[in-house]
Amino acid sequence: MRTLRFFVVCSLVLTAVLLMRVTNFASTETPNPQAAAESDGEALCGGEPCSAVVRGALAFFDRRLRGLEANGRACADCHIATDRFQLSPASAEARFQLLQWRRRWNPNADDPLFRPIDADDFRTNGEHASDFSNLRQNGLVRISFPLPQFIRLIDPATNTTSSETFVDVWRAVPSVNDVALTGPDGTNPWARGPNTTGGYQLDARVATLQEQALGALTNHAKIQHAPPQRFLDDLASFQRVLFTNERVRALSEAVTAGAFPLPDADPPLNELEQQGKVVFQRACAHCHAGPGQAGGAPGLALRYHDIGSQCPRPVDAVTPPRWVFKPCPPSLARNARTYEILLINGTTARRTSSDPGRALLTGFVGGAAPTDDWNKFDVPGLRGIRHTAPYFHNNSAANLEEVVDHYIQFFDRVKALNAVPPPVATTNGTDFNRQPSPEERLALLAYLRKL
Repeated sequence: MRTLRFFVVCSLVLTAVLLMRVTNFASTETPNPQAAAESDGEALCGGEPCSAVVRGALAFFDRRLRGLEANGRACADCHIATDRFQLSPASAEARFQLLQWRRRWNPNADDPLFRPIDADDFRTNGEHASDFSNLRQNGLVRISFPLPQFIRLIDPATNTTSSETFVDVWRAVPSVNDVALTGPDGTNPWARGPNTTGGYQLDARVATLQEQALGALTNHAKIQHAPPQRFLDDLASFQRVLFTNERVRALSEAVTAGAFPLPDADPPLNELEQQGKVVFQRACAHCHAGPGQAGGAPGLALRYHDIGSQCPRPVDAVTPPRWVFKPCPPSLARNARTYEILLINGTTARRTSSDPGRALLTGFVGGAAPTDDWNKFDVPGLRGIRHTAPYFHNNSAANLEEVVDHYIQFFDRVKALNAVPPPVATTNGTDFNRQPSPEERLALLAYLRKL
């Protein structure tokens, strides 16, 4: 049965690749692989060597990974093709229930998504761990970070600093669609690396798709041997031909070709959706800018942001409160940890967060709130978001309505905490005028559902 499923998947992948070849898509990647392929007389698929795309597709779906001694996971176990190459809580729960049903007849039935490393009780039960609540309820996987030099965890049992040298955080699995339009973009450089102008992963900690693939193979598939460079290059080639739709593909081709002006990747819009696009350009595009709607426009927005999506959410101390974020549900709130931090001014402070973001990469905490690294994440691309619920780095917004409502409170908070509007909140440097009004909410949602 496993062999049959494997060949079915391979046949589907090969069919898709052959269709790409027949339609003769133009390049969507930097000139190096394309030039090499053209010099060898090799056919191109979406700007990538067809042979590399085929090998990468097979590798993406391959659970055996011969010669690497992995744990049975394929890339496609977390980046699910039928789920727009992401992992939603609904998909995770459906797979878990199917696995339990299969085990009624076969106690040894297996699904590689559910490996102990991504169980909530892994740190206590190791290879016998079996509590997959974060996967099933939230669609989140475990990411482990060594603690930076000046950040320590607080032991919740003793309320004193812990001897732990690493921390686990739980993050969503983003789609690999449209990665040809994301990654480092050379705009809005941040003060500290890694990857000052963006990267891959939610915190931009890796610079290339090859590096990202190697990290996933090492940390999630638990490979025991380093893969050949061509293997990683092939995976990158396959991912670079994955797009939300043909309009986005055409946009990527135009970017690669250096075309100007670039084509509009939006579909035809009705009057309400056109109104929503105008709101989007004012309220959102200062961060979600550029062809991939990620990274921001030069000089308008910071490269990395804290949008208040971590747990616990910021709470206003003023009565009545000037902003009110929707609280995190218990299933997400339990992921919060308290940290003791040596601030840049030499004092110590304690902060609680379910995920301190880039602070776990740099340890830089205590500068002006907009420019330190606490709770900061990269700006994700928005193409195809109508298909990729839930949203934010921790899947804490169930739908686009919750996303828009969260940002309305975000703008309220920015206004409450700043006497002078920062660029994130103003178009003219004087007025807090980016925030969507209640009357604009439906139009903005209509436009977002077209992306």
